[in-house]
Amino acid sequence: MPLRVVLVDDHRLMREGLKGFLGMRGVEVVGEGSNGRDAVRLARELRPDVLLMDLSMPEMDGLEATRLIKAERSEQVIVILTASEAEVDLFEAVKSGAQGYLLKSLEPELLVGQLEAAARGEAALTPALAAKVLAELARTTQPPPSAPATPHSPAPSPEDIEPLTAREREVLDLVVRGASNREIAEALVVSDNTVKYHLKNILGKLHLHNRAQVVAYALRRGLDRP
Repeated sequence: MPLRVVLVDDHRLMREGLKGFLGMRGVEVVGEGSNGRDAVRLARELRPDVLLMDLSMPEMDGLEATRLIKAERSEQVIVILTASEAEVDLFEAVKSGAQGYLLKSLEPELLVGQLEAAARGEAALTPALAAKVLAELARTTQPPPSAPATPHSPAPSPEDIEPLTAREREVLDLVVRGASNREIAEALVVSDNTVKYHLKNILGKLHLHNRAQVVAYALRRGLDRP
């Protein structure tokens, strides 16, 4: 089955170019939109394998659309394709639930591989952006002291997180190191389905939506450490 993709970008020329490029490489573009409202509607109606969306768009931007889509259908894979190299946009996209963040300056031949990786549940990040994520999150691994909790804004507590098993921590460590599901399966001598099972449990216990958020959370909390 070909990869089913929805394109959302307010520049028609960009959409047409992407549609032609992806079509020649066996990717089926099943829908197009020009703003975040279109993205929400198309995700609901078409349920694509990947929703490839810009950040800066009229009426509703990509970040707001991502939050709305993930709230309605958490399993929807969303990859941001943008010209913005701002770290704040990168981190906000990941926190909002995006599975990947790619720059429009990306080498075209790498795009399909990144989309396929996202559809498999892997983080779609170029090495340069992944390095930014790792550097920033490593720097902020120790969170600043939080203000005393109040009845209206309770302070988050690690005790609220269900403990990970020893095997889940092994999987988590390999995810943080950038390993794919297949590489994790080979390293732990288990099946791909077993890896998917452990990842599902990790997401559930940490109350996260995707692999990119797992990496961010693990590094922020120091969960990748023995």
